Amino acid sequence: MSTNTLNISEIFCSIQGESSFAGWPCTFIRLAGCGHGCRSCDTAYAETGGTRLEQEEIIRRALAFQAPCIEVTGGEPLLQPAVYPLMQQLCDTGQQLLLETGGFLSVARVDRRVHKIIDLKPPSSGVAAQNNPENIQLALQALPADRQRFEFKTVIATREDYEWARSLILEHRLGDSCTVMMGVAFGELEPRELAEWILGDRLRVRMQLQLHKYIWDPRMRGV
Repeated sequence: MSTNTLNISEIFCSIQGESSFAGWPCTFIRLAGCGHGCRSCDTAYAETGGTRLEQEEIIRRALAFQAPCIEVTGGEPLLQPAVYPLMQQLCDTGQQLLLETGGFLSVARVDRRVHKIIDLKPPSSGVAAQNNPENIQLALQALPADRQRFEFKTVIATREDYEWARSLILEHRLGDSCTVMMGVAFGELEPRELAEWILGDRLRVRMQLQLHKYIWDPRMRGV
């Protein structure tokens, strides 16, 4: 099997629903495979299956959408070693490239040109113990120009989740150094509650909603 092939769940173009790029048309390259068992996973279909595609074919399909940005996501995209040269090649084409990762694996090997969106999994996810602390240190130790390409996000379902995230953000002063996005788990927490908590604590984070789930049926694939 070629070292330039990856197991792909889907490639599609949609509106970016989360992160500081929310609202932009975006091409998504969703890699298959994960296995971390997050309770809040909304792409469980990507944990298995997929189709093997050559790197050149993946890039050809992604560029054909002519979107302003491309996101490599999953599943957990960093599980596949061939994702690193794929991201490098996409950067070489001049694309604005985003990586969304579950935060379980270190992003140390990711091309510095990639905008890294790293999950911070809260207690309700069931996998908070699997967060990789190295990613926070990599962001804090990066040069200012590179630090701008680190972004952390957490999806809040309960007050316990919020307090956990607040403590982590304040401990590392993440909001002073990086973009931190905090959103609600769709259908599990009212956005107004989270907004009031953030305002009450004067927390340096940007609140977000999972925009695509308000536009389309949350169960739909490829949106």
